[in-house]
Amino acid sequence: MKILLSALLMVFFHAKAQEDLVNVSQVLKLMGTRFEITVVAQNEEIGYININEAISEIKRIEKLISSWDEGSETSKINRNAGIRPVVVSRELFGLIQRAIGISKITDGAFDISYASIDSVWKFNGEMTKMPSPEAIRESVQKVGYGKIVLDQTKSTVFLPEKGMKIAFGALGKGYAADRAKALLVSKEVIGGIINASGDLTTWGTKYSGEKWMVGITNPLDKTKVFSWLPVIESAVATSGNYEKFLLFKGQKYSHIIDPRTGYPTQGIQSATVFAKNAELCDALATAVFVMGKDAGVHLINQLDGVEVVLIDDDNKILTSSGILLDTFEK
Repeated sequence: MKILLSALLMVFFHAKAQEDLVNVSQVLKLMGTRFEITVVAQNEEIGYININEAISEIKRIEKLISSWDEGSETSKINRNAGIRPVVVSRELFGLIQRAIGISKITDGAFDISYASIDSVWKFNGEMTKMPSPEAIRESVQKVGYGKIVLDQTKSTVFLPEKGMKIAFGALGKGYAADRAKALLVSKEVIGGIINASGDLTTWGTKYSGEKWMVGITNPLDKTKVFSWLPVIESAVATSGNYEKFLLFKGQKYSHIIDPRTGYPTQGIQSATVFAKNAELCDALATAVFVMGKDAGVHLINQLDGVEVVLIDDDNKILTSSGILLDTFEK
């Protein structure tokens, strides 16, 4: 009887605790894109305090990795390309190291030196003909993660060629989301979701105890979701060409450029990657897009704790081995 009473009391207090919690959300523009931050809190006032702390952390990351802010460490690295090594913080050094690691496992399909590409492709409707093969080949001459020189002891980064640049557009939002999450978890925020324009990370559950869910956009109608998947203590990122692309002679060319060749990618409409952190998801979603569906799925199947859902140009769905199609809600 005592055991039963204790169990009933535990259920009652758990239900009461859930009733006392609320989801608090804020949508705003950070890092030049749309962020939505949601936290589970005791009340709205506490929730907004937590959200403001996350916003401050995201702004700190932007200051660190921005290639537009002349005062950032990243801009200093780019300004000194071909001149001298630049001493950077351990945080930025570690981020660059990890980015190069991803470049290695993707055989350069992901490359933070992609910022060195000359803009020979225009995705704003201005292009009336394809760039010449010579112009495309020349556009990637300064690209190459293998050229970046790191000195662990001195914490320096050196780009050896004038005109070389690094940028974090393909993993920066994910990294910022991860750092904001880590900050909130350290402050004992029990649950939340940080969504950086489709690159998102979660922890805990909703105030109701329900799992956080992510919807995979239908490439044929971006206002609709064709599948919902639970995201439990993990992250998701999607790369897609359904909003920005070129159409030449019946061929569709994505705005995502292969940094190895200078040509736009083909064959995939969207790539959604699931992993433990958003930084990795962000980078791999881009890499899979560049690698193509077969090589991309093969790579993901070699990585522990990483999964992918692809939609190809024929609207076929491909997944890595850890995702079962019959678990999707359609």
